[in-house]
Amino acid sequence: MKTLAVLTSGGDSPGMNACIRAVVRTALFHKMEIWGIMRGYEGLMESEFVKLDAKSVANIIHRGGTVLKTARSKRFMEEAGQKVAAKNLEAKGIEGLITIGGDGTFRGAVALGGQTNVKIIGCPGTIDNDLVGTDFTIGYDTAINTVVDAVDKIRDTAESHERLFFVEVMGRDAGLIALRSGIGAGAEAILIPETPTHIDDLISRLESGRKDKASKIVIVSEHDDAGGAFAIAEKVKEKLPYYDTRVTVLGHIQRGGNPSCMDRVNASRMGFAAVEALMAGRGGEMVGIIDKEVCFTPFEQAIKHLEELDPSLMRMVEILSL
Repeated sequence: MKTLAVLTSGGDSPGMNACIRAVVRTALFHKMEIWGIMRGYEGLMESEFVKLDAKSVANIIHRGGTVLKTARSKRFMEEAGQKVAAKNLEAKGIEGLITIGGDGTFRGAVALGGQTNVKIIGCPGTIDNDLVGTDFTIGYDTAINTVVDAVDKIRDTAESHERLFFVEVMGRDAGLIALRSGIGAGAEAILIPETPTHIDDLISRLESGRKDKASKIVIVSEHDDAGGAFAIAEKVKEKLPYYDTRVTVLGHIQRGGNPSCMDRVNASRMGFAAVEALMAGRGGEMVGIIDKEVCFTPFEQAIKHLEELDPSLMRMVEILSL
């Protein structure tokens, strides 16, 4: 294998640049030609190839976002778009492709693999940590630390004014950001898509909690079944009007910022392993790290979302919030 390409697709996540850097420098070490594809699958259909060298990835390991840019492409969802993408890869002489992204990126890789003989390996880049085949995805650690830092600041003002804050975090289909950041921030309650939200139970917990607490924080995943932070806060306010209730939506600040050391190291290991996997003839798999060891999971298995969270963690939240 002499010619590789790398792209980032879907939502950006801190650590993608560290992964790109590892891919490029590992390929160069093995005397391979390496191309970057701008704007993900959309750029692939437009043949937006950029030749990369060691200097191209200098001083990016500490930067959030992705220097290759990213996009979500409706056109690529159609077979016609996939055939154009495959033709462009083959015309460029690409023998191996590394895709960095999440669930949608890997679904795209499966579709693309059906149109070409180019080997494809994926690196899990998503803040949601919702892929099977790795303990932590690239960007997850940075995102939950961003949430904890924000909630710490919110708690300062909550205590000063004796307020109840509902903090909405990202997690459209998975509550792992809410769960771990809620534990780390000492939240009174955590509401996630994987478990039904019962407003009456939440109200009972808030009522039965210590009356001398100067502040209360409830972490809510953005697609919680009760309607999100604003809807939940309104229902609680109706039942507990004596609370000075506020809502904060953290939004896209969770995607940004310099990646944590853990994300930089994991991303580097995955990018390095992805190149050497292609050299060994592997394809159609996602590289991950489980129990500190590099492993590989077929795309079809990796893109299945986790359906339930560790119930012991949810029980621990209830006990520690007393």
